[in-house]
Amino acid sequence: MRYTPEELEAARDRVVPDVVAGGLRVLFCGINPGLMTAVTGHHFARPGNRFWPVLHAAGFTPRQFHPAEQGALLDHGLGITNVVARPTARADELTAEEYREGGRLLAEKVARLQPRWLAVAGVTAYRVAFGDKHAAIGPQERTLGATRIWALPNPSGLNAHWTLATMAEEYGRLRTAAFAES
Repeated sequence: MRYTPEELEAARDRVVPDVVAGGLRVLFCGINPGLMTAVTGHHFARPGNRFWPVLHAAGFTPRQFHPAEQGALLDHGLGITNVVARPTARADELTAEEYREGGRLLAEKVARLQPRWLAVAGVTAYRVAFGDKHAAIGPQERTLGATRIWALPNPSGLNAHWTLATMAEEYGRLRTAAFAES
């Protein structure tokens, strides 16, 4: 379905519910909801976003899910949240303070839900939210309690230097780590 610019703009005040449960293997964390996500209520809903194809290509899901099927992730030990809850057209509309406050709230959420892994899809967002300016893609030394952290490439179509194949390889490394554990 196509939405008008007015419909997308009207979604800026919407809250997009997390897809979460306690004890997940991996809690994927986007930067913040885009306007398409806000208008549909489905994470990573923008057609150019590669999250759903990458998730399948990395072996997390048995087939490529549609954003409207996001609830089925829970059956696979997976969930979705965001660093910042405020929907925007672009992540560069967010302030450093919003990222830092989002990191604080995310740490509280992780303490409550206790996933095995927190996978932040966007290393720059991770750096700002958690004050780790030297973080690189991959597993991080920092933990949130018993939860390990993995910084992943942002699946946005704007992140063009990461191809579907190279992103699937990195997400696959996380999958191997997350499902190799007992």
